[in-house]
Amino acid sequence: MFWLVLALFIFLFQTMTILILEYRQPSKTVAWLLILFVLPVIGFVMYYFVAREYQTRRTVRRRGVIAHEVQLKALRQSVLVHRPGDMENPDFKHEVRLFNLLDSFSMLPVTGCNRTEILTNAEPTYASILQALDSARHHIHLDYYTIRHDEIGSKFKAMLLRKAAEGVEVRVIYDGIGSMELRNAYVQELLDGGVKMQCFLAPRIAFFDKRVNFRNHRKIVVVDGKIGFVGGINIGDEYLGKNPKLGFWRDTHVRIEGDAVYYLQLVFMRDWWFTAREKLDHPAYLPEHGCSGTEQVQIVASGPNTSADSILESVFSAISAAKDKLYIATPYFIPDPSVLMGLRTAALSGVDVRIILPHKSDSRLVLYSSLSYVQDLLEAGVRIYRYRKGFIHAKVMIVDRLMASVGTANMDMRSFFSNFEINANLFGSKAIGRLEEDFMLDLKDCYELKLGEFEARPWTQKAAEVAAHMLSPLL
Repeated sequence: MFWLVLALFIFLFQTMTILILEYRQPSKTVAWLLILFVLPVIGFVMYYFVAREYQTRRTVRRRGVIAHEVQLKALRQSVLVHRPGDMENPDFKHEVRLFNLLDSFSMLPVTGCNRTEILTNAEPTYASILQALDSARHHIHLDYYTIRHDEIGSKFKAMLLRKAAEGVEVRVIYDGIGSMELRNAYVQELLDGGVKMQCFLAPRIAFFDKRVNFRNHRKIVVVDGKIGFVGGINIGDEYLGKNPKLGFWRDTHVRIEGDAVYYLQLVFMRDWWFTAREKLDHPAYLPEHGCSGTEQVQIVASGPNTSADSILESVFSAISAAKDKLYIATPYFIPDPSVLMGLRTAALSGVDVRIILPHKSDSRLVLYSSLSYVQDLLEAGVRIYRYRKGFIHAKVMIVDRLMASVGTANMDMRSFFSNFEINANLFGSKAIGRLEEDFMLDLKDCYELKLGEFEARPWTQKAAEVAAHMLSPLL
């Protein structure tokens, strides 16, 4: 009886601990309680090391805030867009609430004086990035979730070594989990060649520091503070379609010149401070540039080191502003309840809501979790398609001709709450039009899910979806 009472007390203690610490996210609480019920004690150990919110958040926030206030104040005076009427798109005059929300991200405001180029798939993206790296004269900054020691990884290594030998400052951040397979020899060769390398939360350190669940999922390139890249493409041969399981890899990146590059740079500076504890405050990192375009662009970053969930807030507000059409492409679809409600409400109010999901996936568990949300959306009138040409990894959202976003954040709770992510909100009609053209071309390589057919799916798939749905807040 004593041991039974003790076991019950331990179980109740573990349950109450999770309830108290995770009360802000009920769905996440349910998922961890399920794991605790199936795996008593072991589940709590997993929770302690893997899932605890940053207290961790406060510690990281202190480390992430660096002394760039002088640069930020100077930038605010010269690059931000002050009023909805300053936007290129006249429709923003009627979207004061959306503009005010975007403008509330004071550290990363809407900027003017930009020129963008949408890069569809890896081959043109790598060509454009390597060309920009080749032009570098002062510095190169790379921040990637995944870097591989394969053919394309070797091309990047050779370029970085050459530029370092020419006297260019080269800094590279790679994620400890995303680049877990990266060989030490690859890193050491770059270090020996004068490239500064930093691993973002190496797995062993992150595990014992209880931060293994928080990954740097960003893909940032900044060259001389004037050219920037952001999007879904890491450095690896699979992005060129060389993964035999996934085949053709569909992705989207964006090249930026102009004021928005300052904010890509500032995000990199913070990540560099977090990993290397080196403050980058030389004026050459935020140089003056000529105004090469008139597009408005906003860089939006979020992560456990910020007090607000900026990407989630901008996504929800954009969905709420949709009046005509709302197009989304995402490889992982595990929406926050507010996003799910926003999509349903938009469709029920007559907005043409279309979502492209993969047919092939690199994670069966995540795929079943994504499918568990489908029936509810189909019943509301959302049109859902599955991409069958290969694997769709693009993270794109298009809202009317009002705005679009391209970046690293998936439409899932991991991207919204746990990962370090970065998106570019684009407001130029040319960029939005190009993204819409790509979306329509992608639809030709999709098949549409119909409610009646989806309801008739096998019971085994339904059971898998139920199980995956309960765990989805943790994926």
